[in-house]
Amino acid sequence: MLESCYYKGKVEAGCDEAGRGCLAGSVFAAAVILPEGYQNELLNDSKQLTEKKRYQLREMIERDAVAWAVGIVTPEEIDQINILNASILAMHRALDQLKVRPEAVIVDGNRFKPYREPLTNNHEPIIIPHTTIVKGDGKYLSIAAASILAKTYRDDYMNQLAEEYPPYDWKSNKGYPTKKHRDAIRQFGITPYHRKTFNMLGDGQLSLNFEE
Repeated sequence: MLESCYYKGKVEAGCDEAGRGCLAGSVFAAAVILPEGYQNELLNDSKQLTEKKRYQLREMIERDAVAWAVGIVTPEEIDQINILNASILAMHRALDQLKVRPEAVIVDGNRFKPYREPLTNNHEPIIIPHTTIVKGDGKYLSIAAASILAKTYRDDYMNQLAEEYPPYDWKSNKGYPTKKHRDAIRQFGITPYHRKTFNMLGDGQLSLNFEE
């Protein structure tokens, strides 16, 4: 059973991202605040769940959560600020959209930048306490919930792009570097959704030698 919270007695948001290792598409992140003492034995790291189960859980999470939101950072932004910074920015954007303000944040992984409350009423923004937790999506319910929302909303987005660019097999690979994806890059070049600073072909060369 996953833990319900890390910060006892605080309104806590769990954060996770999806799509960090992809060659194409935006990176998505979610932030979720669950009710105090919430339990759901079905919740787990999104990577451990079937696609059907993830979408079933998304409905539960959106129904049960005190607040939830999804943040997005585009391929263009990823190329400008790098994928680590983009992943953190996506989480910050998700936190910005929460309708209930968190008093603490727990994040999957080991890297994060302090999150400051949006500036309101001319007050100095408050830095919210945070903790990074390696494999946190398999330890804490709110992070697991965030991983499911980030994954399913990004999958929806990549499925839409797949209809626009069918040769890259994004419906199956969701932008990750599979053989079929890289073979399509060799044959057709890159799309406007590819991350130009990424190693497209796995050969150590950047993709900038391709024509869009």
